[in-house]
Amino acid sequence: MEKIRIAFFDAKDYDRQSFEQQNADDRFDIRFYDTLLTPDTASLAEGCQAVCAFVNDNIGPEVIDELVKRGISLVALRCAGYNNVDIQYAFERVHVVRVPAYSPYAVAEHAMALLLTSVRRIHKAFIRTRDFNFSLGGLMGFDLHGKTVGVVGTGKIGRVFINICRGFGMNVIAYDKFPAPDSGIQYVSLDEVWQNSDIISFHCPLTDENRHMVNAESIARMKKGVVLINTSRGGLIDSEALVEGIKSRHIGAACLDVYEEEANVFFHDFSGHIVEDDTLARLISMPNVIVTSHQAFLTREALGNIASTTLDNIQTFLSQGYSDNEICYKCPKLSTCVQKHERKCF
Repeated sequence: MEKIRIAFFDAKDYDRQSFEQQNADDRFDIRFYDTLLTPDTASLAEGCQAVCAFVNDNIGPEVIDELVKRGISLVALRCAGYNNVDIQYAFERVHVVRVPAYSPYAVAEHAMALLLTSVRRIHKAFIRTRDFNFSLGGLMGFDLHGKTVGVVGTGKIGRVFINICRGFGMNVIAYDKFPAPDSGIQYVSLDEVWQNSDIISFHCPLTDENRHMVNAESIARMKKGVVLINTSRGGLIDSEALVEGIKSRHIGAACLDVYEEEANVFFHDFSGHIVEDDTLARLISMPNVIVTSHQAFLTREALGNIASTTLDNIQTFLSQGYSDNEICYKCPKLSTCVQKHERKCF
């Protein structure tokens, strides 16, 4: 049987390891490329049946046209979010599948790790003791027990984070456009989350509707000293407004695993260079801001699940003609769509 050829973009060492392990039976011919998927690099997919892309690959009209020109009918995202795909333009041109869930524990635990590191000053203590400085000045934190955490988005990751917070004795309130029935979660309006939360953590996809949901206006409605955690998508937060909120001392701390202009920065080593993004440079320089480079997903378990699901998505789609994990398109029939993923979307 002829192997399925996959053009794999934005490949990192950990990607290669996890996908090669899942491809131990040699079902696929995976061609790993370090470069991002762009209109100029789409030609690398020539002769392949599918393209595998990640969060910073911009799958817009130009890229889609280039892929279609080369006979590519399937884009397999190795992530849950798909805000980097022009879904409406993809309709009737290329099918897109994703990994809807790989390890909610990985992301939720990273969110809590960021929070604990921030409020207990663990990152500062680590640097200090490396210099044999064991003083405690400037390391005072606060108890999480009894604090109110607002969780925006109560999908699998959000609910795992809620359970972790409850384990710390925190009071949890949440907002979701589509509340989970019979979940025992106390849902409130988004404005109540802003007003009543000591800590706010974001666990929702990025859409046109919620882009920059954290802005100057919403920050003004938040408690003074609020701690913000974002392990979802950078575009949920207006970075300039965040900087101003921190400078004015209204925001007490920010824990960021994502950043809205991360595409040309994250996953790369700029330690010997000057970063040209002034907003990111200002955020990193602030003592009450922690930035990690979109690594919340980076656990052995999550990487294994991502590789397994991605390859299964490709195999299933190309052999059966459809996949349970195909993204629903913003097609003209959306209002009457009864797609149950028992066939192709188009």
